Amino acid sequence: MHQKWKFENIKWSLFDPEKVNPDLLRIIKAGSVVEHNGSDYGIYLDNVFQGDAVFQKEIVAWSKDEIKHGRVLAEWVKKADPTYNFEDRFKDFVDKFPVDTQTKDSIRGSRAAELLTRCMVEIATSSFYSAVSDAADEPLLKHICAKISADELRHYKLFYTHLQRYQKIENMTLFKRFKVAAGRLFENEGDELALAYYTANEEKGPYDRAYCTKRYGQVVYRSYQKIHVDRAMALFCKAIGVAPRGWLQKLLSAFTYGLLSRKAKAYARSAAS
Repeated sequence: MHQKWKFENIKWSLFDPEKVNPDLLRIIKAGSVVEHNGSDYGIYLDNVFQGDAVFQKEIVAWSKDEIKHGRVLAEWVKKADPTYNFEDRFKDFVDKFPVDTQTKDSIRGSRAAELLTRCMVEIATSSFYSAVSDAADEPLLKHICAKISADELRHYKLFYTHLQRYQKIENMTLFKRFKVAAGRLFENEGDELALAYYTANEEKGPYDRAYCTKRYGQVVYRSYQKIHVDRAMALFCKAIGVAPRGWLQKLLSAFTYGLLSRKAKAYARSAAS
């Protein structure tokens, strides 16, 4: 079982400034502000699951993990770029991308749909950090991303466990589960990551979502190997209630890996021109 770790457990002495990849540095800057926003997401989930005391307690622990991830990533960034002002960049991000902490209802329509959506988020983040860990040459970043990836997988298991409980109550159809899950994965090219890239890197000029999405995707998508996508699609299938290693997983894995590869090449050509 994956053991929880603390900020102090990170092997900070591993840092090698000669091996910092400038492209990955920009991506990790974006990741630091997104992760640190776990406090507001925690408030949102606590509101949505009012009355479910057991899960609300676990939301608090989850939120603390996310904040810790942001803090650790920001510390790595400061080592790689001492000019980085994380506090200012984070404030700018949350001002531009606020989470609704007042609502009492899930924006996904139901508690089961919310939990399924959270599973998708954890699949995406665990896969992302695993891919970055494997792609990076800098030892400390590899070390940090491996730890965060394992945390996100543990979070997936947490949300999946409670999803099973609520699915028995709501009985979402397979079609509905697939629609909710796939819809959330495609949101990865929405405003959150593009805005995080824009604000964390202090991009010049007005915010251009398409431009920032391309700059972000160009680096991230080329970091994925087939094994990362295979694992992600197995978790996707498990979450929606079908065989994690069946024909659908193989089909989705081939489609998704091909899509990511094509986008990485297209974004690279766009940047070159």
